[in-house]
Amino acid sequence: MNEMTALKDPMVPAPFRIERVRKELSDTFTIDLVSAERRRPLSFLPGQFNMLYVFGVGEIPISISGDPADPETVVHTTRAVGSVTNAMWKLGVGQTIGVRGPFGTSWPVEKAEGCDVVIVTGGIGLAPLRPAIYQIMANRAAYGNVCILYGARTPEDILFRKELEKWRGQFDLQVDVTVDYATGRWAGRVGVVTKLISRGGFDPHQTVALVCGPEIMMRFAVEALAERGVPNERIYVSLERNMKCGIGFCGHCQLGGDFVCKDGPVFGFDKIAHKFAIQEL
Repeated sequence: MNEMTALKDPMVPAPFRIERVRKELSDTFTIDLVSAERRRPLSFLPGQFNMLYVFGVGEIPISISGDPADPETVVHTTRAVGSVTNAMWKLGVGQTIGVRGPFGTSWPVEKAEGCDVVIVTGGIGLAPLRPAIYQIMANRAAYGNVCILYGARTPEDILFRKELEKWRGQFDLQVDVTVDYATGRWAGRVGVVTKLISRGGFDPHQTVALVCGPEIMMRFAVEALAERGVPNERIYVSLERNMKCGIGFCGHCQLGGDFVCKDGPVFGFDKIAHKFAIQEL
């Protein structure tokens, strides 16, 4: 947790007012929140998450997907797949939800300065990485080559499509998008995102890799990065487990000797490589 900017009591949700709700995909939405108590901004680091509480329904962890340079508005992007997120999607502007956080570790954005950066992500995994992309883009001259490699199921499932197009149009980074299944008039790449790693424009000997997406995708991404020569200590992955308390107290998200909510969700791959290979751990 970022102790300098976190809410006062990590177990007590603070009321936040819904400022805007945007439909991103058929089952995915982004919700913008502002403090209902006009407290200080809720600053966060790229990769961290909040616990969002829909009163009377329940609480879930959701990564922050907004710009860390704008802590006045707390932005989350999620899929409507359960009772809490479905209830959240039905809320309207002006209604209130509870927020605890921010929690967890962050992407090593500042540590990567001076290096090439490759971002490998699939599906909604782009959402937890978007704050890192914002921060890198805001300080673009501090990095070498930057590659964003993104995969979606179909063209209709491409998250943040307009932003991906915008970033690619800036000509100072590589943005490659692929889909598992082409539909409609899609004329882009078809295949899994990990196949893009071999053609990524980065120097593996001076690259930091940020990987987020379905766990099976991350396994193959790590293998492909290793084949390119990126060492484990410069590969970072974000794990998802059944996080409840957010402070390593309840044990629901225990991963061996680690708690994903407190010691993660972003891990250096060299720290968890031995656990990552164990199915269902």
